[in-house]
Parts: sequence; C-alpha cells; structure tokens
Amino acid sequence: MRTVLAVDGGNSKTDVALVGEDGSVLATGRGAAFEPQSAGVGAAIDVIGDAVRLLGPDLVPPFADHVAAYVAGADLPVEEEAIRDEILAREYGRDVVVGNDTFALLRAGASGPAGVAVVCGAGINAVGVSPTGEVARYPALGRLTGDWGGGMGLGEETLWHAVRAEDGRGPATALDRAVREHFGTRTVEEAALAIHFGDLPPFRLHELVPVLMAVAATGDEVARSIVVRMADEVTVLAVVALRRLDLLGTPMEVVLGGGVLTARDPLLSDLIERRFAEQAPQAKLIVADVPPIVGAALLGLDALGAAEEAKTRLRAHYHAMA
Repeated sequence: MRTVLAVDGGNSKTDVALVGEDGSVLATGRGAAFEPQSAGVGAAIDVIGDAVRLLGPDLVPPFADHVAAYVAGADLPVEEEAIRDEILAREYGRDVVVGNDTFALLRAGASGPAGVAVVCGAGINAVGVSPTGEVARYPALGRLTGDWGGGMGLGEETLWHAVRAEDGRGPATALDRAVREHFGTRTVEEAALAIHFGDLPPFRLHELVPVLMAVAATGDEVARSIVVRMADEVTVLAVVALRRLDLLGTPMEVVLGGGVLTARDPLLSDLIERRFAEQAPQAKLIVADVPPIVGAALLGLDALGAAEEAKTRLRAHYHAMA
C-alpha cells in the first residue's frame, strides 16, 4: 500500500502523520515550532525529522511514496522551493509537494479542493483556489505586506491601547486594568517593560486575545473597535481572494481556522457573519473542526489519486479523536 507523509508545520508545533492510501492513519508524531524564516530552512526541517522519528524505529527512508508538507513560512514560491529541496535531500519520501499551511486549512475544512481559507492564529493569512485550480494568495510577511491582526497582532493592539489609557495619551478603557490583572503587574507599563527586557516572553502577548474579547463583550468602545477591525480584516482577505478568482457571485465555501477564529467568540463571529452577508452573500462560512494535518493528508491522498472512501476514513479518524 502506498503511503503519504503529511506535515503540518505551524508557529507553535509541527505535526506529522503517516497515512495509508486507504486513509488509515498508521502513525503520528509531533515536534517543535516550524520556523524557517527565523531559524533557517535546515533547522526547520530538523524539526520535521524529530517528529518523524516518533513514527517508529523501523522506518527506513524513503518510507513514504509522497510527502505533503504544508507549513508556516512557505509564503513565497522561492521559500516553498527551498523547503522542498531540503525535504528531498532528507529522503523522507520519493515525491514532495510543499505549500503554505493555509492550503491545508482549506482542504481540511472544505468539502473539496476549491474555496477560500482564512487563518487567524498567531498571524493572519488567506488563500483562494478556484474550481479550475487558479490560486489567489498574499505574501503574508506582516506589516511589510499590508497584514494586520492574528493573535500576536491583537495582543500588541491590546497592550498599545492599555498603555495609552494608563498614561493619558489615549481614551479610557478597561483594557488597562485587564492587562494588569492578567500579567499580575502593578501597571501596564511594567508589563510592557517586562516584555521589552525579556522577563515576559513576547509570545505571551497571544494570551491577551481572550482578555480583549472579554472586555469587548462588556461594550468597552476601545476593545470593541479592535474586534471590529479584526472582523474587517478577516472579511476583506476572503472577499478580495474571491474577487480575484471571479467567484464573488458564486456559491463558495470559506473556511475559517486558527485559534482566534476556532474559539468562536460570539462578538467576533457575529461581526464576521454580518460582513459576509453584506459583502459576499454567496459565501458559506465553515469553521474548521479538524486540525490542519488532516488537510495536508487529504492533499497527499489527492496526489495519489486515492478513493473518496479513503478520505472519508481519514476524516472519521480525526473526528473520533476530537
């Protein structure tokens, strides 16, 4: 039986799964964050290797017929090519396809390969694929390429407004008290300085997302304005992708994923639904209910020409684990 090595390399962890052509999950493993842009491509592929070793001691490269690697940091074709070359050099599989992890989210949540996916996790990104295979995507390099939002962005905005409320440069908001209470500091400035000097790791800004949502739910105008902007960004990413593919007037699935969106915050979810109803009424919103590794595996099974029964079996396996 032919096999797929599926890889979901994210900003917080790297998941791998060895999947049979019949959709059976033969083994799984998990490694550290996949960070080719900061750690280097070689070090990032080492993380995949660490996870692969957990699949079993008897595996001898090349142990997969196809490697489907959908990873963070593969935002440009040149980055995808560099990662693919390194995976091929490690001989994990006979054939390798590398893409951005947003493609895996789309395949995991949609009923087929076409549609739009918006991921809002630590960062934010989106991709669209037409029924005929055309692709719409974004560079997704942060503020340099016009991006705003995601968990880290929301955390930064929350801290920014809290600091300015505390020192008088900005309007009053309950965010200042909420930030102090969350980090256990006497002032918001103290929390900001702790991040600056490394006493608080920057990734902890992500923890402020539920803090922000809780304050926004009370009607706080400043907090609510941040959530409104997040809803606007999610919507515009999808709408522009649909427009580029000439699908804005066509019924099309839009998959929402990443921790910020899968948390299903009532205010954010309602704002997003209202904006889609106004700007893309033909879109069908889907919040992903299986992890992106499922999408990577499905794309791998697509490449092998596996039967639909195999894809159903794969989804059933991960639904049973949920």
